[in-house]
Amino acid sequence: MVVSGLDVDTLHFLERHETRAHAIPARQVRDLGDAVLLHDPLDREPFWNRVAAIRWPEDARAFNRRLDETIMLFATLDRLPHLWPRPILREPPDIVERLVAAGFDDVGAGMIMVLDRPDVLAGRDRTADRSVTVERFHELVGSEARTATADVALVLVEAFEAEPERRASIEAETHAWLDHPDLHVCLVRVDGEPAAVAKRATFAGATYLSSIGTRPAFRGRGLGGLVTAIAAGDGIAARSRWTHLGVYSRNDEARRVYGRLGFAAVGGDVPDLILRSDR
Repeated sequence: MVVSGLDVDTLHFLERHETRAHAIPARQVRDLGDAVLLHDPLDREPFWNRVAAIRWPEDARAFNRRLDETIMLFATLDRLPHLWPRPILREPPDIVERLVAAGFDDVGAGMIMVLDRPDVLAGRDRTADRSVTVERFHELVGSEARTATADVALVLVEAFEAEPERRASIEAETHAWLDHPDLHVCLVRVDGEPAAVAKRATFAGATYLSSIGTRPAFRGRGLGGLVTAIAAGDGIAARSRWTHLGVYSRNDEARRVYGRLGFAAVGGDVPDLILRSDR
């Protein structure tokens, strides 16, 4: 779908904006000239260690040289080679095919969605259900931060079925979010119980939404759409020109929810490519 005002330069900006959002507060972003590296010095999770915004040469020898250099870079970082070649922006256009031939596997394609019709959000950021309350967290410290961290992490762990050993890192990530000026968290409760959450990174005139999830016990009540609409509306109120998010291609329900809120998919699937260990 064509989004009004969205050109190639803006797509590059949004891709780098997302990378910077994921880097806050403790990860590193390195501009490689023809790509951008996101690196977490402490967490080996591939999601936090990847190369995106790739614009490599089409010539086979030059391409293979950049690929070898990138694989070596990941080796020096002690991380799995992990690449995100985005649709529309892919250079060369057949980069996915080349990477698959070189031994990379697609472990789960995603999609980019951009808010194309903010007017659709009107009225979607509230509910008549009196059991539902909304809390916004931003730059919290002390006991307030500890309570909010526990509640938000509870939702994220259950919503995304996180492995038990990931809980500590999710809580640490959440606590760091609550202490950063560019980062915000929206939590929806049902009868006081943490039920749904969305994170918002707003800076440089754009908003990136992430970690949108609902605990299984509270699904089917429209809370995912509610928390997304609130976070997106807050970003617009903070003067964001663009609001964007990522979603797994296979998550049809989430894509329908975002579509009903005025988000439109940009380009096709985004392959999530990780180099096989037997390469």
